[in-house]
Amino acid sequence: MRDIAVFSGSAHPELAAEICEHLGVPLLPTKTSRFANDCIEVQLQGNCRERDVFLIQPLVPPVQEHLVELLFMLDAARGASAGRITVVLPHYAYARSDKKDAPRISIGGRLVADLLQTAGAHRILAMTLHSPQVHGFFSVPVDHLHALRELAHHFRGYDLSNTVVVSPDLGNAKEAAAFARMLDIEVAAGAKQRFADDKVVISSVIGEVADRDVIVLDDEIAKGSTVFELLDRLRERNVRSVRVACTHGLFTAGAVARLSAEKDIEEIVSTNTVPIPAASRTDKLTVLSVAPALAEAMRRIHNGESVSALFA
Repeated sequence: MRDIAVFSGSAHPELAAEICEHLGVPLLPTKTSRFANDCIEVQLQGNCRERDVFLIQPLVPPVQEHLVELLFMLDAARGASAGRITVVLPHYAYARSDKKDAPRISIGGRLVADLLQTAGAHRILAMTLHSPQVHGFFSVPVDHLHALRELAHHFRGYDLSNTVVVSPDLGNAKEAAAFARMLDIEVAAGAKQRFADDKVVISSVIGEVADRDVIVLDDEIAKGSTVFELLDRLRERNVRSVRVACTHGLFTAGAVARLSAEKDIEEIVSTNTVPIPAASRTDKLTVLSVAPALAEAMRRIHNGESVSALFA
């Protein structure tokens, strides 16, 4: 893989280093500096000319800082005559802004997709986008991975004879159903309405969960409002135990500690698509690595092989 060049922004260098370790290539240095007027400048400190360049940068808080840094990395790679530029986007924060559900609001998911292409992206490698339509916001090729295999491998270590997968809402039910098929267990879903970013109401749970072990599966957990609301409905139905699983563990506002404090929750499982500081982790939190999956997808992109075959 001598013609590959991998760079990381400042959002999650640990994940980038792990990906490069699996690929067997060096992580090339990136220098980000700031002028007196608060403008940033990005320099890719490795040769890009006619090379297959991969830029690894999840959009995590501070999202706007990391987005601008990524745009400048793209511009720098394009100006350095890169042969092809692939953005590795383990977490696309603006995917939640995917529709016009109120008057006079922006659709950030589409706008940021346009910005990435304009800055120089030839291809996107993403992980578990918030909704299917976000894939279509990009006018460049998108390889869309999911972390269901990693999560399923983890849960196969438990006795699943009396277990059901529960999606917090019907929008995520298709992914939950696919996850349940991997584990050969049943699936249920909550009937959720969202009234604000941190205000949701789940009126009922569709499916049989009484006296069952439950795996709550969601794509992303931020404050945990949805999980807490679902937990109340599950308690009303006398479930035996609850384990919570997600791909993107943002865990803002002390969500890990608050979830861990719930005696009904036995385990919280997330992946490392976003950095989770050691100080905010608890004994109930398990973090799985998606670096091998991202590295294999990057290898296949570089060699012109099928990425969809990863899910066959």
